[in-house]
Amino acid sequence: MNPGILSRSSGAQPSLADLKLATDEQLMVLLRDGVNDALAVLFDRYQRLVFSIALKIVRDRGEAEDVMQTVFLEIYRSVAQFDPEKGTLKIWLLQFAYHRAFNRKQHLNIRNFYNQESTEDLDLFSVGESSNAGKYAPAELQRLMQEGLASLGESQKRVIELASYGGFSMKEIADKTGNSLSNVRHHYYRGLQQLRSFMTRPLNSGKTLSNDE
Repeated sequence: MNPGILSRSSGAQPSLADLKLATDEQLMVLLRDGVNDALAVLFDRYQRLVFSIALKIVRDRGEAEDVMQTVFLEIYRSVAQFDPEKGTLKIWLLQFAYHRAFNRKQHLNIRNFYNQESTEDLDLFSVGESSNAGKYAPAELQRLMQEGLASLGESQKRVIELASYGGFSMKEIADKTGNSLSNVRHHYYRGLQQLRSFMTRPLNSGKTLSNDE
């Protein structure tokens, strides 16, 4: 990859082919600068590794997939904290993976997950968590997250609030709302995606989030 692409002085977005040739550190710089496709490349590189770690710890494929998704969301939210002088991205990412997986296992143990035949319980990071993320102070981050939630479609907002604040699993939310489990997951992940867009939008852009899709 041409090192000059990092400057992006022309404002042009790098192609996917260029991104695939970039180093991990270059991708993190680009992600920090708003090139969201860089996250997709990192996901392709490390999803199997993160999943395998999560699976060894939580011992359930569905739970491991949820941990994997959460880890990459954390990477996205915390990109500004990455310092290549303190270690490689792979090590940084593995720290997220182990931490989230062990937290998830502890939560599942409390909920007697391993004593039940089938439970779809998701350890969601609560809205406003990771107060050092990005450039926002804790109070400002919480306010922005509340504004982002208020801008979501009703179904997305309800699912995220039930999961993050109520502690309900995806299956419990499906039972509670009468929605299918697949729809609940769609509303959840789509809502999180839009919240990230809201949090990373230019200040005073006036942009609002779209309704449920």
